Amino acid sequence: MLGIFLDQETTGLDSAKHKLLEIAIKVVDLSTGQLEATYEAIIAQPEAAFKESDPGALEVNGFSWDALRGGKSQQMAASEIIALFKKLGIVRKKAVFICQNPSFDRAFFAHLIPPYEQEKMVWPYHWLDLASMYWALELKKSQTQERDLPDEIVLSKDTIAKSLGLPGEEKPHRAMHGVDHLLECYTKLVGYCK
Repeated sequence: MLGIFLDQETTGLDSAKHKLLEIAIKVVDLSTGQLEATYEAIIAQPEAAFKESDPGALEVNGFSWDALRGGKSQQMAASEIIALFKKLGIVRKKAVFICQNPSFDRAFFAHLIPPYEQEKMVWPYHWLDLASMYWALELKKSQTQERDLPDEIVLSKDTIAKSLGLPGEEKPHRAMHGVDHLLECYTKLVGYCK
């Protein structure tokens, strides 16, 4: 089974209003941990769309208008991702998406490749998230150690990393930094079969 580790940077949190600025993907064999493929692209956006950015989002990801000028069109990035997934044989039941926030990442990924196109290619529709994996393992620990769950739990990737003895994500937040950090956390938290 393949894991499609994915992260994106955007102009804000609202997928109906904001735009995709960057995407990064690493495809990993979930049995062995072997890296099968890497993809990364900055996505060009019209200046008018960039001006609608949430300033907080740009503060986090560090993007400027100049950084987008050499970016790829959404159509080019979509074509490249489709070709990569076809080459790797990515289809439902043989691969899953893994990210930190599926509701966010899936919505913005649909800007590139609409859900009905993904469905025609029989791509995975399961988007797994690190926070749920961490939550399930913490719940299991509390049951086996017969202790109560804490009243509060923070499920940010940096907090999960800290609990695993790992550093936080490199700043500014860029898509490949996010994928690399996600993979580091996943490897420590879940690991591979072989």
